[in-house]
Amino acid sequence: MNTDEPVVPTPGGGGLVRVRLDFAYDGTDFSGWAAQPGLRTVEQELSAALTTVLRAPEPVRLTVAGRTDAGVHARGQVAHADVDPEAFGRLPGRSDRTPEQAAVSRLGGVLPPDVVVRRVSLAPEGFDARFSAVRRRYLYRVCDRPAQADPLRRRDTVTVRHELDVAAMHAAAQQLLGLKDFAAFCKKREGATTIRTLLDYAWARDEDGTLLGRVEADAFCHSMVRSLVGAVLPVGEGRQPAEWPAQVLSARRRDPRVVVMPPHGLSLEEVSYPAEAELADRAREARAVRTAEGDQGAMAAQPR
Repeated sequence: MNTDEPVVPTPGGGGLVRVRLDFAYDGTDFSGWAAQPGLRTVEQELSAALTTVLRAPEPVRLTVAGRTDAGVHARGQVAHADVDPEAFGRLPGRSDRTPEQAAVSRLGGVLPPDVVVRRVSLAPEGFDARFSAVRRRYLYRVCDRPAQADPLRRRDTVTVRHELDVAAMHAAAQQLLGLKDFAAFCKKREGATTIRTLLDYAWARDEDGTLLGRVEADAFCHSMVRSLVGAVLPVGEGRQPAEWPAQVLSARRRDPRVVVMPPHGLSLEEVSYPAEAELADRAREARAVRTAEGDQGAMAAQPR
């Protein structure tokens, strides 16, 4: 190992060291994050790459901050893995790189071009990529002027036929903010709450004319972001008033008029974490189930 300080095992358990990976991927050719038999997934590619560079006897297991669906992209994804500290320390070989720097280089040599690990670091005490997160920010891209569509962005931008009223969409989105039950915009999962805190939901038109929907919450349930986008689109088209998405939300049940938008317009942009001293407490809180009656406990049993 080419550092003066030894690798100190952090919360991996069993003498393992926990490493944090910050990475990005083009989700076009993936069947989502989670490993599935017979399908190409981001988890399988990244696990296989880590297993190869560490020469691990068993596949390296990963815990991710947000489990993206098939076709969804990520620029700011985060995961952690508990690995053998000796194997991690051997990564630099005879070079003067740190194990963290060597990990980035070696992973880049074996990963496919649609996955890029930007940074590898030793995780601080109490860090959990999934449960320590306090915010997840997504971006949804919509082109509403087909004649001006950029064919080079077709893999990350959804094109609609009619021009949209972005101010009306933004006004509708703002009415959904706060701690609420988002059952109307989620696919219900057994044992999982649909109560979330929507911290930010805003629409604006970019300089090139593309509509950008910024959605941020402490966590998301399955299909929530794409449903939130689908809820304000009828407002932008003039088919529903700005109050309609909030009315759908209040009903707390799926509305067939809310379209779940295509996955390729969506990208996970950023995952935020608290100060190091608060990581373990946040992870413990996030495993509790929050109820709408108050803010005791914390976010969802299954954050995405």
